[in-house]
Amino acid sequence: MQWLWFLLPAALLLVAVVVFLVGRRPRLTVPEIQKRFLQQREHLEAAFFTAAAASGKPRGLRWKSCEWESEVAFARDRQTRRLAALVAVTIAFEAIEGGDMEGVEAVGNLRNASAVFFHDGGRWRTIGKAIFNLNPGEAIEHFKGQYERLQVN
Repeated sequence: MQWLWFLLPAALLLVAVVVFLVGRRPRLTVPEIQKRFLQQREHLEAAFFTAAAASGKPRGLRWKSCEWESEVAFARDRQTRRLAALVAVTIAFEAIEGGDMEGVEAVGNLRNASAVFFHDGGRWRTIGKAIFNLNPGEAIEHFKGQYERLQVN
């Protein structure tokens, strides 16, 4: 039983070393986070389309396609301090058969929007949120109470 008293300090020392090493993990800088977004962009675009198409919004419409533009603007959410990336996109919809929008001529019109991505938990994510009728720069300016623009480094 006395050997347990010998192991206790060793176990505590091991836990302290692990906590120290995990706490020393280097934090990514804003330019590194922006670079990771650009590296992962193709995968994130696919994730955006999947999430947006599954959202059921806009009501009565099915997401048909997204044409991604090169324009990207980075911002920081003023409340959560998370980084956000807004990407210019042109979206095509089609009416859901038997729905309210079937037969509406404007359904076929292409829609300009900004796709929203956010950096959370060490990685970029999306919930499929689109800000319609605003390019990324305009969206940040329009929602300046929520976002502060960051420079791309």
